[in-house]
Amino acid sequence: MSEKLCLQWNDFKDNAINAFGSLRSDNDFADVTLACEDGKQMEAHKVILASSSPFFQNILKRNKHAHPLIYMRGMNSEDLVAIIDFLYCGEANVFQDNLDSFLAIAEELQLKGLMGKTHNEEAGV
Repeated sequence: MSEKLCLQWNDFKDNAINAFGSLRSDNDFADVTLACEDGKQMEAHKVILASSSPFFQNILKRNKHAHPLIYMRGMNSEDLVAIIDFLYCGEANVFQDNLDSFLAIAEELQLKGLMGKTHNEEAGV
């Protein structure tokens, strides 16, 4: 029996981070539109939203439309830009005056990286 080899891409994590960042500004593969209270809309990618937020994952699982429009009730475009930046780049620039609303939205959307670990995550479930 032959030996099984593990092939590893040394720069995989850096490449994934760079790819997410470049997708943020490139709408060629965007497949969901987020609309906010002030009438502005932003294109995004279902896979990135779903992988970073159980809220988006549940909505997108139930909605099989090729390019859904999700109305982000109560959210203004400044907050939405910060949320999208965080999901794509792992960081967002938020004015201190807006921090409470940003964190409240992050909690409502259950954003990974901004939420405390749940019991299931700590247990490795």
